[in-house]
Amino acid sequence: MWLWVVIALVLLGGIWAYTHRGASTTAAAGASGAKSPPVPVVAGTVEQKEVPIYLDGLGTVQALNTVTVRARVDGQLEKVAYVEGQDVKVGDVLVVIDQAPYKAALDQAQAKQNQDQAQLSNAKLDLTRYTDLVTKKVISSQQFDTQKALVDQLDAAVRNDGAAIESARVNLNYTTIVSPLEGRTGIRLVDQGNIVHAADQNGLVVITQLHPISLIFTLPEQTLEDIHKHTTTGEVLTVLAVDRDNKTTLDEGKLTVIDNQIDTTTGTIRLKATFQNPKLQLWPGQFINARLHLETRPNSLVVPASVVQRGPDGAYAFVIQDDLTVQIRPVKVAQIENGEALIDEGLAAGEKVVVDGQYKLQPGSKVIVGPPPGASPAAPESAHKQPSELK
Repeated sequence: MWLWVVIALVLLGGIWAYTHRGASTTAAAGASGAKSPPVPVVAGTVEQKEVPIYLDGLGTVQALNTVTVRARVDGQLEKVAYVEGQDVKVGDVLVVIDQAPYKAALDQAQAKQNQDQAQLSNAKLDLTRYTDLVTKKVISSQQFDTQKALVDQLDAAVRNDGAAIESARVNLNYTTIVSPLEGRTGIRLVDQGNIVHAADQNGLVVITQLHPISLIFTLPEQTLEDIHKHTTTGEVLTVLAVDRDNKTTLDEGKLTVIDNQIDTTTGTIRLKATFQNPKLQLWPGQFINARLHLETRPNSLVVPASVVQRGPDGAYAFVIQDDLTVQIRPVKVAQIENGEALIDEGLAAGEKVVVDGQYKLQPGSKVIVGPPPGASPAAPESAHKQPSELK
């Protein structure tokens, strides 16, 4: 009998201990949840200012003009009058080909003209005499006509000699090769003393115009409509040439050409900008980041780029309420530039947003606003609140 009483008491004690422990645990958990400490964050303010809108593309610098200088007559390269890498102007002497054969040809043509001119003068005198004689019927008309034909023949020979003289003079001028444009010479392709020919394909030297200079770059075809909205009104768009670090601006130019077709293989459109390049920071063949300045938006809303978070439903930001709780707000981002995000929708000027510390936040979380990293210590915003307000 006593054994059954003891067993019953043990069972009743176990049941009471289990139920009392569960209630205590629940109460403790509730008390712990009610006293969750605020999350430390760094806050920022939604600012309103003018924001430039850029379209970014990759481009290649090209010379505005490039000329391969070639010989137009055959002969020995007698003189090289330029230095490799030298800046030359239009008309500057580059090389001189042996002129002796061409001077001799010019002298020969001039002598031939003098000979034919003397014969023409004599034939004209005879024609004058024959005119009187045929009038008096001393000579036949046939003799007169023959003399007249001879005069015409010699006159044509003199004019042909004049053309031969001009041709010889042109060939002589071709022996002195001058620069056809203003630019910079490249590496010498033929050394002094070599025989050059007009049929040579390599040329003597390449001259490249460095200022002004061109930049060919590409943009997605979707941007063409926005570009046309500005260019069709006569507006000249500015293009920035930015170094590969995407920070250093090398030069500022103007958009000059939009290609007349879209590349179907890449879905891009080619554009051409011209730069004055006064400091020669742009060089032919150089890869450059091109930034087309499309417009400047006034009174635009911007926040630090770290404010914008990405989720399954798109971009969002944590907005700090007056009671130091946070709210998730969907946002529409127009562009991110120089560490700032341009916001089209979702935020208002002057609102407080979380810049750093988002990884511990949930909707409704309490926050304590601290100074940004590296800033001098200051009293957090929550320090001005009463303890009861932080609970």
